[in-house]
Amino acid sequence: MLKPLAVLPGFDVWPGFLDVSAQAALTEAVLAAARSAPFSNYDTAYGKPMSVGMTAFGPLGWISDRSGYRYVDRQPGSAEPWPDMPPMLLDLWSQLGDAQAPPDSCLINLYRDGARMGLHQDRDETDPRFPVLSISLGDTAVFRIGGVNRKDPTRSLKLSSGDICRLSGPARLAFHGVDRILPGSSNLVPGGGRINLTLRRARPG
Repeated sequence: MLKPLAVLPGFDVWPGFLDVSAQAALTEAVLAAARSAPFSNYDTAYGKPMSVGMTAFGPLGWISDRSGYRYVDRQPGSAEPWPDMPPMLLDLWSQLGDAQAPPDSCLINLYRDGARMGLHQDRDETDPRFPVLSISLGDTAVFRIGGVNRKDPTRSLKLSSGDICRLSGPARLAFHGVDRILPGSSNLVPGGGRINLTLRRARPG
């Protein structure tokens, strides 16, 4: 297995971990899931819609509305369960995440031109000892990561299609976000843009 680049303590990146065929297969799985669980631009707790479209794989999906941020076991609106987690994602978690406890949620983010994600912490999970594994497909993203305090210094790097990164240990609750995507840097996603999948363990192990 390729060794990761240790960008910061607890923040590791595997550039080009997924080859072209794996990227295409995973993209098709996402598009198939979106036919039964369409992407939604959820409102934040402050009532402003996010610029990023979201859906999910697995027993739990992450949602946002005026009631706050949380994991739910049904799609908002339809009350249907979320699509099953593809075996490829379970395999990636076993390799790079935590083999002792499988992920129970995979948040799927769709970034079209102009979409971004402000600095935030992934802290809606019960036990932060489990890592967050992030998979990039499609257009390159300008990703920003800082420390566990919002005012900590940040650094930026580009995440390209097929790259995988992991937040764990001292970086598990680091503030991070996506400043922008670089339109046209990939032709993988129909209609352009970037798909980001984040594998998580939301419930206790």
